[in-house]
Amino acid sequence: MAKLKVDGKEIEVPDHFTLLQACEEAGAEVPRFCFHERLSVAGNCRMCLVEVKGGPPKPAASCAMGVRDVRGGPNGELPEVFTNTPMVKKAREGVMEFLLINHPLDCPICDQGGECDLQDQAMAFGIDSSRYGEDKRSVEDKYIGPLVKTVMNRCIHCTRCVRFTTEVAGIAELGLIGRGEDAEITTYLEQAMTSELQGNVVDLCPVGALTSKPFAFTARPWELNKTESIDVMDALGSAIRVDTRGREVMRIMPRVNESINEEWISDKSRFIWDGLKTQRLDRPYVRRDGRLQPASWTEAFATIGAAVSATNGSKIGAIAGDLASVEEMFALKELLVSLGSANYDCRQDGAALDPSLGRASYIFNPTIEGIEEADALLVVGSNPRFEASVLNARIRKRWRRGGFPIAVIGEASELRYDYTYLGAGTETLADLSAGNHSFFDILKNAKKPMIIIGQGALARADGAAVLSTAAAIAESVGVVTDEWNGFAVLHTAASRVGGLDLGFVPGQGGKTAAEMLTSMDVLFLLGADEIDLSAKTAQLTVYIGSHGDNGAQNADVILPAAAYTEKSGIWVNTEGRVQMGNRAGFAPGEAREDWAVLRALSDVLGKKLPFDSLAQLRQKLYQAHPHFAEVDDIKAGHSADIAAVAKKGGNMTQSVFASAVKDFYLTNPIARASAVMAECSALARNNFKAAAE
Repeated sequence: MAKLKVDGKEIEVPDHFTLLQACEEAGAEVPRFCFHERLSVAGNCRMCLVEVKGGPPKPAASCAMGVRDVRGGPNGELPEVFTNTPMVKKAREGVMEFLLINHPLDCPICDQGGECDLQDQAMAFGIDSSRYGEDKRSVEDKYIGPLVKTVMNRCIHCTRCVRFTTEVAGIAELGLIGRGEDAEITTYLEQAMTSELQGNVVDLCPVGALTSKPFAFTARPWELNKTESIDVMDALGSAIRVDTRGREVMRIMPRVNESINEEWISDKSRFIWDGLKTQRLDRPYVRRDGRLQPASWTEAFATIGAAVSATNGSKIGAIAGDLASVEEMFALKELLVSLGSANYDCRQDGAALDPSLGRASYIFNPTIEGIEEADALLVVGSNPRFEASVLNARIRKRWRRGGFPIAVIGEASELRYDYTYLGAGTETLADLSAGNHSFFDILKNAKKPMIIIGQGALARADGAAVLSTAAAIAESVGVVTDEWNGFAVLHTAASRVGGLDLGFVPGQGGKTAAEMLTSMDVLFLLGADEIDLSAKTAQLTVYIGSHGDNGAQNADVILPAAAYTEKSGIWVNTEGRVQMGNRAGFAPGEAREDWAVLRALSDVLGKKLPFDSLAQLRQKLYQAHPHFAEVDDIKAGHSADIAAVAKKGGNMTQSVFASAVKDFYLTNPIARASAVMAECSALARNNFKAAAE
């Protein structure tokens, strides 16, 4: 720790702090454009100038000077820093005047208006006139893809975007070329950016040079209602803010959550919102004469009631989709149990995970933040770059610090960091389990080794044997100890951990998702769109969901429900953290929240569920599963669960592991309804073909 004075106030800060961070800690406001806490120091905007007592007789850039670089007085006096002296004020006004020399005066039509750092700081630290009368510099706008819009005349060369793509996203797609007034930020060949995190440069840009292309000219920030919620596009549960105008979602932005996403979100999470408006189910439908026809709720419920009364509980089943919240799965399970059915499953991909094996067997035990403590990593059957882009950035962050060997068993793909490729499938995993590989010793000698096992390794016929083998490796190399549990299951579905916690898996004598397709008379699909329904033999299929996707096309009755931005719900992320999403708007037309649809249906079926409101439902939920009440907490699994799984054994078939995510941009019904995601997907396919050629 280091002591110093800031504007006469004595403070103590860590000695690795910069002067800018120390000044902020003391409560002083220091303007900046290029400095960002999560990026390397550039020191090129010079807006953060301060006066250092005893230093040179000129302002110092506080972002580039550390507290350990400041000297105290000759008699032991503390170092002193001033942020509001006449010297500092004049220096900042000069810097601002230079920044505005070439900046166009297009604030009224700029997308960044109302949330522009340059605008705010010009008001607070600039002067009210300009002495510049010459022509302004003109820079051609660049095409960098369908997500980020460029107006490069506004660029002040802070290089935040360059540092982000290089350091965090892991691909040097943006750079600064030229010198002086010829300097430009560019993708060099004016091609589209390929990073799954590129949208974060929109938040980082302190001016209007890089803005959201889909959001351009649609709304001003002060017109929007802002709702804090949780993202469900993957299983991380990134913190987001949903901005709405009336009933319409206008944009989605990240919130800071150090434990999960820091302040980044993936492009799918950010730009999915146009899919919330298209292909929506806004009224019930019933299939008549081979075609789905609009119907009333009464007709739809009567059709379901007739089919249920004509069969028995053993012939009624339910499959929950990847975006379902805990409340609706709980309500559906209660309804199925009351009908005498044990046929319910949240694992539409057939993943070999079961709550009977213990919670530690299906959660990301070391936690996402714990990646930064690990000192060796084995990835089995997963492509974290596409399955959890923000988590992949956290792995890269740890890798950049050094001393973090990474090995992969599965697809050999570009992960944005160096790794040792061990092999493609089960044969390599068996060899490693037997200790026949040098990486086995690396894991064994590590203090906090980690194994990430993905759904590509688990959603297979021999998934249970693969899980057991991975657990056996974890046991033999010390991945699981009293102080550390590095066994990490990486999920791709936001609903999966919550469903497993609920026990939304087949009960005694119950059928799995795949078995239900060919053995049920009545089949409920709760937003289940990722399962192949071509083999379905049910006489009546009921789809409860928000979009007209695969499930709705194969349904006989459609009950319109709410999307994730239109309901308050609980989701449990891949690390087992309970999170609460909030409603930002209302579902269109006659669509209702899923739990309310199930509650109304239960009344018609003569099995009335014991709640009339969401609060009452949650009360029942918390009574049955108390840990759901502990929002933002993780109920840790027992390390003994991993040992028990390791003893299960089983035979693995000789085959390769394939990632569970085939197309990052089109993984769920909302994404497939999005025109922006469709364009990104087409671009990614073309880039892949070009790279292959």
